[in-house]
Amino acid sequence: MDVKKGTTTVGIVCKDGIVLAADKRATAGTLIVDKKAEKVHQIDDNSAVTIAGTVSDAQLMIKLIKAEISLKSIRSERKISTKEIANLLGGILYNGIRQMSMIPAIAHFLLGGHDRAGTHLYDLFPDGSVTLVKDYVSSGSGSIIAYGVLETHWQPDMPIEEGIKLGKKSIYTALQRDAATGNGVDIVTVTEKGVKRVVEDELKQEFQPRK
Repeated sequence: MDVKKGTTTVGIVCKDGIVLAADKRATAGTLIVDKKAEKVHQIDDNSAVTIAGTVSDAQLMIKLIKAEISLKSIRSERKISTKEIANLLGGILYNGIRQMSMIPAIAHFLLGGHDRAGTHLYDLFPDGSVTLVKDYVSSGSGSIIAYGVLETHWQPDMPIEEGIKLGKKSIYTALQRDAATGNGVDIVTVTEKGVKRVVEDELKQEFQPRK
């Protein structure tokens, strides 16, 4: 059973795209079990998600949504919209948490995507609810701290370069106060040009042996 938990992720709506950012620490209680966790995942050419919650559930759901996207695109003979992806993933989340199980599936996704109608950001809560976000959203144990930064600095029609800076500032502020957040930041942009990883910083701490 994979019980890696604890994170901060943010999604930011910009004038020319979506910014998705997350830290790199995965925890199990007070134990740091992974310092290079990947929490921003590309799911097709024009969409990506951040993950929070139980890693095993999130990883399985990412595999399922990738398969559903491919299947629906083949059947409909077109690229599906971000809204359709959000609804498909919302259905997977809804079914996961309501199955009879000793361990219900707990995963929280932020979805950024681009289609013919433009760029879109969705908040997909563990209960399967799907919410279109017009400004910004955060998830995970450090989200309260990140929201303080987002509330203060987000502006309508913010260019994506400023959104990248804001995403980085939000994550690094959260890791100062949330013990489950840390070890760096990954940032991905979603624009009309597709999905691009633009920041991949790791915090390194050197330990010198005592002489």
